[in-house]
Amino acid sequence: MGANTETSSIRLGLRENLGQFSFLVLINVFVGMMVGLERTVVPLIGEREFGLVSKTAIVSFIVSFGVTKAICNLFAAHVSETVGRKKVLVLGWLIGLPVPFIIIFAKHWFWFDVANMLLGVNQALCWSMTVIMKVDLVGPKRRGFALGLNEFAGYLALGFTAWITGYIASIYALRPQPFYLGIGVAFAGLLLSLFFAKETRHYATLEAKLHHAPAESGGVDHFLRPRCLREIFALASWKDRNLFSCSQAGLVNNLNDGMSWGIYPLFFASLGLGVAAIGTIKAVYPVAWSILQLVTGPLSDRWGRKWLIAGGMVVQAGGIWLTVQVPIYAAWMIGAVLQGIGTAMVYPTLLAAISDVAHPEWRATAMGAYRFWRDLGYAFGALISGVIADLLGMRAAIQVVAVLTLLSGLQVAFRMRETRGLTRREAEGIPSPAAHQ
Repeated sequence: MGANTETSSIRLGLRENLGQFSFLVLINVFVGMMVGLERTVVPLIGEREFGLVSKTAIVSFIVSFGVTKAICNLFAAHVSETVGRKKVLVLGWLIGLPVPFIIIFAKHWFWFDVANMLLGVNQALCWSMTVIMKVDLVGPKRRGFALGLNEFAGYLALGFTAWITGYIASIYALRPQPFYLGIGVAFAGLLLSLFFAKETRHYATLEAKLHHAPAESGGVDHFLRPRCLREIFALASWKDRNLFSCSQAGLVNNLNDGMSWGIYPLFFASLGLGVAAIGTIKAVYPVAWSILQLVTGPLSDRWGRKWLIAGGMVVQAGGIWLTVQVPIYAAWMIGAVLQGIGTAMVYPTLLAAISDVAHPEWRATAMGAYRFWRDLGYAFGALISGVIADLLGMRAAIQVVAVLTLLSGLQVAFRMRETRGLTRREAEGIPSPAAHQ
């Protein structure tokens, strides 16, 4: 009875929920700033302060970040289906509070891995919830636009923080000054989430009621009907061609981002570039990515998802290839812009495609499964590029990542079906779990 009263007083839509939506955008600014703190400075700290020679050792902090974030993505989204989104969001900020303090006072590189495990939990819980809560609020009509705004806010903040920390480090030192900003960011995110964010799970409940299911479609095996986390994870990982295409593209997208995070600062520094200039390049990529999502998100609502994803992966590959093949500053800037354009085409579109296919009752869990694979890409990218850089050099590592990114785009082009506007019958006949319980 209480649930019916709660859902009867709410309306889906961006305009109808603009106030709460805006607060969630602001919260995601601080989420993005938390990870932006490390984009320029931390690999250089490993090399210059701790004397690390092995590229694999230097990028170990990205591996710990990626693995932790991936696992927490999967379970945070599923838990939010029962305990609610806001509690998970606030918990994420509480876990993220120690991160800047650990980085400031760490005496051994091991503590950077610890800090990044906590950062991974923070990013998984907080970023996942801002995505899911926005999708809850807007309903099915403007998902691409809503997710474009979310990713715009987060990655613009990430890019700005990557630049400002590089600038601060060029004036003062690699530590502690760039990370004082992080202390304020963590507390601001926590307070906003605690006092201004509102629970949105009942919006998903309302959408589920409005999501009229057609009669069972024939030809779908019983085991393909998702009833639990394990079955939904299997669908997102390999059983459904659209969800698999999204998951692998997300993984490879963050694989090349993980390489960019760990190897690019070292690569540019090896060719004589200063910290401030490295910070500028590291900022251009996420800033282009963030701003253009304001275009690509809504565009995917009109043009469809598939070709933006496939084309975006190809454009990313071109930007990475240019960066390594033409070792001059102008080419690096152009490469960063291309990588940003390609990522903007892909990032909000993948989230919207997952939302197209998944029923509202299990959409958050499906997003968690997708985000598991996507953010595991950070770990794969850091490991692959670190090991290849140690064996064959940083140029070879960057080239391999460019090829993997191109192959991912081709997989989407040849295997994925368009998802925009899919009915549940068109979405490969995947029914709601509730219908079979």
